[in-house]
Amino acid sequence: MQSKRLIEIFLAETILYALLWLSNDYLATLLSVVFAGIFLFVLLISLLAEWIERSGVPRSYYGFMVVSILSPLFTAAIMLTILGIPEWLKG
Repeated sequence: MQSKRLIEIFLAETILYALLWLSNDYLATLLSVVFAGIFLFVLLISLLAEWIERSGVPRSYYGFMVVSILSPLFTAAIMLTILGIPEWLKG
């Protein structure tokens, strides 16, 4: 059941990022990098805090964080493959 929820979250995030990429590639690039970085640091801090002292955070939280890191990076890779180099990098 939990893996289905994570797949649904991944697909929803991927669709939102893809729509952003189709509408504004500059903003999509920035948000993809920033959000992936923020989620990565929050995940690392959470894992460090959990390692120091068990807090009872459910495993679904960590799955959500991993999906939220992978989704913008996956979408960016796919969109860069399909669309090529963004306009703002060509100038």
